[in-house]
Amino acid sequence: MLSARTVKAVLSTTSRASLSKNAGRITSTVAMTKRSASTNSEITHPDSDVPKETIDTIERYNKYTLNTYARPDLMFTHGKGCYIYDTNNRKYLDFSAGIAVNALGHADEEVAKTLYEQAMKLVHCSNLYHNENAGALAEKLVTETVQQGGMDAGKVFFANSGTEANEGALKFGRKWGNLVEPSGKKHKIVSFTNAFHGRSMGALSATYNPKYQKPFAPLIPGFEVAEYNNVDDVKRLVDDNTCAVIIEPIQGEGGVHPANAEFLETVRKECTEHNALLIYDEIQCGLGRTGKLWAHQYFPDSCRPDILTMAKPLANGIPIGAILMTDKVADVVKIGDHGTTFGGNPLATGVALSVLNRLAKPEFLKQVLSTGDVLKKGLDDIHTAYPKIVKEVRGNGMMLGIEFTKDPTPIVKMARERGLLVITAGSNTVRIIPSLTLTEAEAQEGLNLFKSAVHQFSESQ
Repeated sequence: MLSARTVKAVLSTTSRASLSKNAGRITSTVAMTKRSASTNSEITHPDSDVPKETIDTIERYNKYTLNTYARPDLMFTHGKGCYIYDTNNRKYLDFSAGIAVNALGHADEEVAKTLYEQAMKLVHCSNLYHNENAGALAEKLVTETVQQGGMDAGKVFFANSGTEANEGALKFGRKWGNLVEPSGKKHKIVSFTNAFHGRSMGALSATYNPKYQKPFAPLIPGFEVAEYNNVDDVKRLVDDNTCAVIIEPIQGEGGVHPANAEFLETVRKECTEHNALLIYDEIQCGLGRTGKLWAHQYFPDSCRPDILTMAKPLANGIPIGAILMTDKVADVVKIGDHGTTFGGNPLATGVALSVLNRLAKPEFLKQVLSTGDVLKKGLDDIHTAYPKIVKEVRGNGMMLGIEFTKDPTPIVKMARERGLLVITAGSNTVRIIPSLTLTEAEAQEGLNLFKSAVHQFSESQ
């Protein structure tokens, strides 16, 4: 209800004599004031409400840190489960999960216990020697993948990040091509529009986005780009000179775009016919994010890859990446072909083994699907409520995207100032990628906050 002061302010703009004539204008002004008051009252975490000490600290650190991110003047100090807290001790529901990394949430007790116990035993010993955790993790990845109906996995190579995993996979593709065709002609790698595979030179060459690529040209030669979900384009570009094709079964950074079955079947068929390797980048969509261990399990067996890359949630925030491959690929990679200093260290692989044991459980994946259904229905309801600004909802499990008709970047701030963290992606999309431990009640809480932000965004248009 409007206060007497607000009503008086509205009436003061109009004389009593012209009140009848301007009644429509007054009604409109009052309605706008109501909406504004309602929207503003929902802002509980304004970005401007930051302690001076935090601002001073950020300014001091910025003198020494190369900043390549547009960040608000907030600093997070701790978290628990699906929530994270800033220096004001304000609580935020985290629907970004460190960009799909914190699958088990923040400050998970089992992860912390494993970290402590392993750090007290052995953190690093180099790959010149065996350690007990790396082999056990490799065995678990291979056996779980096969048992759950994924690719015909054979062996694993450990790296430190998703980008490194993709770099290794691309190298293996080039090695394959040189063995099949010693002349060197078979070196072409095909990637896709809206893809994101990393920032290093090889991975960046497969990431078709002029914004990312142009400042660092010339890139690695031999890459060509096909249109995602375009069967004819795949047939046109994959040929006898192709050594590998790299693709995300569900694109993440590009806007949460799932491949369709006919398209992936065509990609697999063309790779087989031209003796090229098929690489699936499941760095964001794999390891339970979609409600299955691997996203490619949503597709027919005829779509299985030769190589799969993973990283983000594998150790719940401890840096690690991995390349899962069939035996035919492993057979061509020889001693000295590839290496890593930190990859496969006892600390990271010990934590990853603990995390994977939980992510791979059928009951855990079932919970991801059920809570994902709550999120999907809530986003569909927002789509229905705001059809003029919401174009589409896409995704599976807890990898969801809601595409808007206009750039939704302002929604990130609007949500954050209500205590909800979300991030954008390509194609005017907001990504919903919370921790996989999210409860249905937390999902509904986040949906309510997000809808409020979407309402404010709608009113601002």
